[in-house]
Amino acid sequence: MASSKEFVEYAMEQLRDAGLVSYQKMFGEYGWYCDGKFLGVICGDQLFVKIIPETEAAFTDVPKAPPYDGAKDYFLIEDIDDRELLVELARATWEALPEPEPKRKARTRRNKGTSKEA
Repeated sequence: MASSKEFVEYAMEQLRDAGLVSYQKMFGEYGWYCDGKFLGVICGDQLFVKIIPETEAAFTDVPKAPPYDGAKDYFLIEDIDDRELLVELARATWEALPEPEPKRKARTRRNKGTSKEA
């Protein structure tokens, strides 16, 4: 079941104290970002946060589950109304992740056809 836009917007509202949060539609569901870093996904009206070694050790009580078949485990946020946990987990994940690589400029394609001069 695809996530509703209403759920996605509510999740982003709950995360607003973590930083500048945004989302992007991906493969029929949503990826979410905080201050430019990819932190998780929203699938089936459930919020998932990427697991990294630093957060796995610190958030042992947060359940883990794959967001979709074949995916690795993410933290599954069962109580989306627990804003304190959401913000703490999002900030800890953000701080431990490396800065995203700058996006490359799109290459322009040149027409390699031949031209005849008169």
